Amino acid sequence: MSLLSLTDINSRYGTFQALFGVELRVDEGEIVAVIGANGAGKSTMLKTVVGIMRSPTGEVRFAGRPVGHLPVHQRVSLGMSLVPEGRRVFPSLTVRENLLVGGWVKRPGPWTVTKILQLFPLLERRIDHPAGNLSGGEQQALAIGRGLMANPRLLMLDEVSLGLAPIVVRHLYAAIPAIVEAGTTILIVEQDIGQALSVADRVYCFLEGKVALSGRPRELTREQIAAAYFGV
Repeated sequence: MSLLSLTDINSRYGTFQALFGVELRVDEGEIVAVIGANGAGKSTMLKTVVGIMRSPTGEVRFAGRPVGHLPVHQRVSLGMSLVPEGRRVFPSLTVRENLLVGGWVKRPGPWTVTKILQLFPLLERRIDHPAGNLSGGEQQALAIGRGLMANPRLLMLDEVSLGLAPIVVRHLYAAIPAIVEAGTTILIVEQDIGQALSVADRVYCFLEGKVALSGRPRELTREQIAAAYFGV
């Protein structure tokens, strides 16, 4: 069953069109990766899904119902959660306080502060420290944990690897299977092709605001992915 589906999505920043007729689906229990170069429209797609941006055409459906008319907070209440690019933790709040802010919607589910600390043990010793004092990797773990505190059905991760050392990225990606096992579907936007393909059940490649390629990673060749990614 499709948890999320996009049909003919066209999004704009003023007169600049960023998405052109995007069609995409995420099935319940899947990990779907969206790859593409900087400026390909990946983050715009996530913003359109969660309601930060609107598409004048097409439809966003979540759990079988159209949600394109709903404001952001109502989509969160239905079970969407976005971990934005750049982490955007609240630097003056402690790790614990950041996590509690993420749980404001009070959706029932498995994710609590205790469960987040079990998923990311590196946060436990920092639990009462201001988030602004954390390393980049710790902040990214906190941002993911804050997103999970909403107990979403769909967790959207925007550029997990951005600005982080490879060993830190591997550690963060290692937590993804446990998130899915707890019942959360995941949509990942990522420039790091290798990391994205290593966990994804299906992948979409964006090029200049369009879906240039889609399929299961094991069925796509490196040449096909490179051609779609770079438009050659």
